[in-house]
Order: sequence, then C-alpha cells, then structure tokens
Amino acid sequence: MTVPHVPLSHPKYRPDIDGLRAIAVVSVVAFHAFPSWIGGGFIGVDIFFVISGYLISSIIFESLDKKVFSFSEFYARRIRRIFPALLLVLIACLAFGWFTLWADEYKQLGKHVMGGVGFVSNFVLWGEAGYFDNSAETKVLLHLWSLGIEEQFYIVWPVLLWVAWKCKFNLFAITVVCAILSFALNIKGAGQNAITTFYSPQTRFWELLCGSLLAWFFLYGKDVCGRWAVGLHGWRTIAVHYQKIKPRDGFLLNVSSLLGLLLLAYGFWRIDKNMNFPGVWAVVPVLGTMLTISAGSSAWINRKILSNRIAVWLGLISFPLYLWHWPLLSFARIVEGEVPSRDVRIAAVALSVVLAWLTYRLVEHPVRLGRCSPWKVVALVALMVTIGGAGYIVYDSDGVKSRSHVVKMNSINAQFVGPLWKFAKNDLCESKYPFADTEKYGWWFCMANSPEKPTLLLLGSSFANHLYPGFALNDEFKHHSVLSIGTCDAGWVERSDPTTELTSLPCSGQRRFDQQEFINHLVVKENSIRYAVIGGVRHNTDPGYLERLRKRIDFLEKNNIKVIVFSPHVRLKYDIKGCYARPLKETEKTCLASVDDYAEIANNFHRLMGSILKTNPNVLVFDQNTVFCDARVCQFKLPVMPAFRDEYSHYSEFASRLVIEEFARWAKIHAPDMLAP
Repeated sequence: MTVPHVPLSHPKYRPDIDGLRAIAVVSVVAFHAFPSWIGGGFIGVDIFFVISGYLISSIIFESLDKKVFSFSEFYARRIRRIFPALLLVLIACLAFGWFTLWADEYKQLGKHVMGGVGFVSNFVLWGEAGYFDNSAETKVLLHLWSLGIEEQFYIVWPVLLWVAWKCKFNLFAITVVCAILSFALNIKGAGQNAITTFYSPQTRFWELLCGSLLAWFFLYGKDVCGRWAVGLHGWRTIAVHYQKIKPRDGFLLNVSSLLGLLLLAYGFWRIDKNMNFPGVWAVVPVLGTMLTISAGSSAWINRKILSNRIAVWLGLISFPLYLWHWPLLSFARIVEGEVPSRDVRIAAVALSVVLAWLTYRLVEHPVRLGRCSPWKVVALVALMVTIGGAGYIVYDSDGVKSRSHVVKMNSINAQFVGPLWKFAKNDLCESKYPFADTEKYGWWFCMANSPEKPTLLLLGSSFANHLYPGFALNDEFKHHSVLSIGTCDAGWVERSDPTTELTSLPCSGQRRFDQQEFINHLVVKENSIRYAVIGGVRHNTDPGYLERLRKRIDFLEKNNIKVIVFSPHVRLKYDIKGCYARPLKETEKTCLASVDDYAEIANNFHRLMGSILKTNPNVLVFDQNTVFCDARVCQFKLPVMPAFRDEYSHYSEFASRLVIEEFARWAKIHAPDMLAP
C-alpha cells in the first residue's frame, strides 16, 4: 500500500507580516534613492532577516515535529520562491549593461552576476571592500549581498536542525546557543573590522535566529510545562522546569506591537551609515521586528495598520521590488556619471514598483503557486546556471570589448582601468621587497622598473603611486631605478599601538606603523635612494599632520635623500566617465573644475609647505595642477583623453605621463641633476 505524500508544514498566512515587509522594503528603497530623508533606512534588511528566520524555522520545526520534513521539497520551494524574479533581474541587467556599460563596468557586472547566481554576493563584495573599492552606487547588484546571507542560512540551518532532531537534541537550546555565538561574533567583529562583520554570515545569522526563536515560541511556547532536556553526547541530561506560560491578554499584545514599531522608527531616525553596523545597534531593528511579530495578527496595530490593503500589496511585491530598485538607481548613477537628479530617482523608484508588480503577477506568483513539477525546478536551476555562465564569459572577456560603442571609445576606455591598475604592483618588486603581511594588511603598492637598487622613491598613498608610469616611462628618468612602495600617506608614525586590531583599511592601527618600519628599513638598508617624491599630501590639515610630515622629511634628508613634494591635485566632484557620451546619454559634461577649487588647494598647501620650508629649506615643491589649470578653469579632458582613471580622481596612465613630462621641464631648472645626462 502506497503511503500518501504529506507536504511540508507551512505557517498560517499573516497579512501583518506582509505589512512588516512593506515597511522594510520602503525603508530600504527610500534610503537608496534619498539617503538624506531616512538615514537608517538600510535596517530594513535586518527586518527582512528576522521575518525570514521566523517563517523558515516555522516550516522546519513543525515539519520535523510531524516527521514530514523533506530536504528536496524544502529546497524546491526555495527555488520556486527565489529563482524566477532573480533570474529576470539578472537577465535584464546583463542585457541593459550590454548596450550601456563600458568594458570595466561590464566586467564588474559579470563578476557580480556570478556572485548572485551562486548566492555568494556577500563574499564577493567583502573581497572587494576596502581602500580601492569602487563606489557602491556603481555596483548594479550590490544589494544581492543580503540574499546571499539568507540563502547561506537556508543551506546551513535546516541541516543543523535535522541532525539535532535525529540526535534528539533540544532544538530550542540549539537555536539559543547558535544565536548567542553569532551575536558575540557580531559584537566582537564590529569593533575590529566593520566591513567583515557587515558581510559575514557568521555575524549576521543571529538576526535570522532571533526569528527562529520566535517561531519556536509560537509553536510550542504556550505548551511548555514539566521538564525539557538538552541531550548532548557524553553529557548528563539537564532537566529544566517551567511553569505553564499563560496566554497574554490583548493589552500586552498591543503594547508589544506598539513598542516594536516605535523601536523600528527610532532605528530609522537614529542609526546611520557611519556607525559600526551591525554591532549592538542591530539589536534595535531585530528586537523591534520580534516584538511586532510576537504581538500576533490580532493586535490592533497589526490588524488595522500592517494588514491594510496597501501595506499587504507592498509586502507581496517586496521581494521583486527589492531586486529591481537598486539596479535601476545604479544604472542611472552610472549613465549620468554622478548622483542622478531628484526627478530621475523618483522615476527609477516608480518604474521599480511597476516592474515589481508585473514580476509578481506574471512570473513569481505563477511559478511559485502553479502546478508543482520537478521539471520546473530543474528548468529554473538550469537557467540559473546558464546565466552564471554568461556572467563568467563577460568577466573572462574583460567586459566584451568587441561591443560597438566600446570599440568606438577604445583608446579612451583603455584609460578607465579602475583603482586596481597594472602599475600598482609587479612580481619584480614583490620578490625583491617581500612584505610579510601583504595579504593580511590589504592592498600594498609595490612597483619597480629595474632589478637594480632604487634611486627614485615614490612615497605616499595611491596619489603617489599614480605618478609611477609617468616616471618609469619617461626618457628623462630612464637612468633611475624607480620604486613605488607602501600604501599609507607619507606622514610619520611615532609609535605602534599593539592593542590596535586590524581593520579593513590599509592605513589604520598597527599596520601604518608596520609599513613605516618596513620602508624605513628599506631606505637605510639599500642606501641607494637619491630622490624621494612625496605624493598624496593633504592640503586641509591639522598641526598633527604637519608635524608628522616634517618628521618624515627629516628622516629622508638625514639619509641624504633629496625630497620633492608634489602639491595635492584638483579633483572632479563626479566620475570622469560622465564627461563622455554613451548610449542613453548623448550630452557630455564639460569635465571642468572651478579655479576656486585650485585656489583653495594652493592657499592651504602653501601655508603647509611654508611651515615645512622654515625647518627644511632644501625641500623642493612642484605644483602639478599647472598641467590642468590656467587662470580661469581646470580642464580634465586632454583634449579628449581623460585625466583620471576612476571616480576617486587617480591619474590615468595618459595623465601620469603628461604630469611627469611637465615635471621634467620644471626639473631642468630646479633639479637638473635628477634628469638623464
């Protein structure tokens, strides 16, 4: 006799939870479109985490209890729920990017499509984060990091619960222990490495596990009486007694709901992106969501406000709305070359709502609730793998440079290599000057043009390194062994702080001191450097920086090194790519900066160097802004080539050569011994 299939349990539908989803998605969309309106809007993601943990754990707990849990059915449901809308958005992004993005942008999109397909976007973004990270606004699939966290939870949590259930461990105790461990890692990590803590599943799972605790209490809380035990292999069973939990009255339910929404409102108002988040601040949205859900569907606020038709409708389309809104805003940002106008952002949000509704009605809802067929799941998985393969092809081909609008701009596009360019480091330098903690310390410049001992040192941040191709490829300096090394600015660090932990930035805490010690040892050991070019000097500085810079110059001069300080350069206030036409954007920006910006930098820098020259009169100063600026304006299309390679105003290879050509002419008068004989 065939035993009839018993499907997985499913929690009773609660419209108020869809209303809570509406609050979450509206806050996230509003934050992304108008961040000044709702500084803490990003905590909507944390609301989603708690809701997901609650719903998923409700299914697992009850299905295990009834002995009907099936991994295949569980993951088939997840695939039918998530894949349709995600596939549509990924395909749309690849298609739109084909016609609008330049090679480096499309390559990045291909990489992020692969991350989205594999549900590892959080790890991809984690690996990219730090000193040289591209602006978040230019990452079309940035928002998929949260989907990665959720899917990783869906992989780990059912397996862990099933094993615990098979071993007859107490599922509530397992949930509590896991939540505490994850929360502890979150608190510890927030103070040490905020970016790692933001993207890491280990430091985020506690939010979903709080939803799991809610699920357990809703299913079993009112029936807890007598004793329950936590069974551990090799441990004695521990008995814990409880009094029967009394049902809460309506007043307490209403208080719980009100307090939960007040906590969420407080989080939207008080929390901002400058805080170390999640950390302890994530407790605010998590606790607020827990209180709101725990109030149940009968609480007045949940029944009247969260369950109203508009809130429920927004909740139903919240997943596709979350998927659509960010690519639209991001593409607008990329095409415009700067933050889009208010009207464009409003239009993007409105379009995302329309696309979300159409996706829900025509794609997501029919696939998820239509006739269940194994072939439907197989087809969705196959299509997802295909899209991942397309992303790989885009990435592996460096953004498909054969596209017509890319070919037309080939010489210009070649300058847009992003912050991590070919002149950042090479094997010659890294093998000769191995810095033991390069990987641990983040990005590390190490570029040399000769195996000989260095005679010309580029010292400072990325704004010193971007001068390297100009020096290394200029005939006037061909007799020099040029070395660009280090990541931090040239300011002296007095001492190390052994208590300072590493963070995501390459110039914070202990690493700044370690880099300085390494470079100082190199200078003394090699005893060959004759000239040091200091770049990346700040112009709006405090007395502390002035003193640190002076000590650095003192050290170099004591080692018989001639010091040349390059002035800070004027930067564009927007991505230089906005200075060029592209599909959907025929009007080019002027690519000009105000001469007032130049004047401000010059005045501040002259005051800084005036103080330095009083004690170090042999220091030479070169104003690199004369290459781009005249008495009226600063021009960064030369005449058509871009001066910068990225949104941070790092020089392109073309501009680096141009600046050093001008420097060579200047050096004929001020430092003739530096030039080739």
